[in-house]
Amino acid sequence: MKVLLSGTASASGWPVPGCGCASCAGLPSGHRRPFELVVDDVIPFPFADVPPGYRACARGLGLSGPDGTALVCLPPGQDLPPDGPSRYDGPSRYDVVLIDLLDRPERLGALRRAGLVDEGTRVVAVGLDHRVRSEEELARRLRLWGAVAVPDGTVLETGAEHATPRDLVRRALLLGGSRSGKSAEAELRLAAEPYVTYVATGPDGVGDGEWAARVRAHRTRRPAHWDTVETIDLAGAIRGAARPLLIDGLGTWLAAVFDAHGAWEGDRAPVEGRCDELVAAWRQTPRPIVAVSDEVGMGVVPATASGRAFRDALGRLNERLAAESEYVALVVAGRPLAL
Repeated sequence: MKVLLSGTASASGWPVPGCGCASCAGLPSGHRRPFELVVDDVIPFPFADVPPGYRACARGLGLSGPDGTALVCLPPGQDLPPDGPSRYDGPSRYDVVLIDLLDRPERLGALRRAGLVDEGTRVVAVGLDHRVRSEEELARRLRLWGAVAVPDGTVLETGAEHATPRDLVRRALLLGGSRSGKSAEAELRLAAEPYVTYVATGPDGVGDGEWAARVRAHRTRRPAHWDTVETIDLAGAIRGAARPLLIDGLGTWLAAVFDAHGAWEGDRAPVEGRCDELVAAWRQTPRPIVAVSDEVGMGVVPATASGRAFRDALGRLNERLAAESEYVALVVAGRPLAL
């Protein structure tokens, strides 16, 4: 099956004509043309009337060829049923997936969860435009999600040798100040995974309207198919993990540990023991893990002894976890700066 991508951008192209945003301003006119797909030189997308030997499926979004190759294209707003091929007219897996990953990348995770995308599937991002700030940022995200962007005019190949592995490190630590975008970056890193457990370490917000609003914003932003666990037993959660973990965040966890052991004004040795336990579990984690923590070394010195003790304990914990991590970044104004 010959799969020709004549254009890879959204309907307006990239740059968008007349747009002066930072993304569009740095690109020449026609950098990426509006999306256009033709299979075997005669079958345009969407797939409607197809020649003998071919089979349109998935409401015209998918196509199977005489050689057994199957592909599907998911532009913005188009989804396949999340629970597998039994709910729609299509193959049990796809060799090629063309998908707008700037529009809810968790759709790719849902396809993986259903078994429609596996390690041999070639995933190509389409519908590209100024929703991402640059080609470099696009490439960074796609590496995390196990996808690629190709130039206009590319003829796609199929087969496991053309699949793109996910750049998913075992341990990633994201540091940042308040409202720095560190939680959003953590969620982005795991957005295309089929299974994720979100470990929430903070209070649920009952009785605190402002905190409850923050909690709701985080829940709304996360993919619906992620599981959520609320616990301060982080070491146990890491040791028992059966899927990737996102821990948000270490600052609220440490505050809860201080509370649990009465350590604000009393003996802090139990807190140190809990940190030792967490670092040991982090070092031996069986699954990929992304943790969010507060960068506490650049603010004012706390006015109280208990505040200084908390700052020092979190700073030491960040340093120890960073030493055991493959990837560490400081997130500033929504941009990760790898350390």
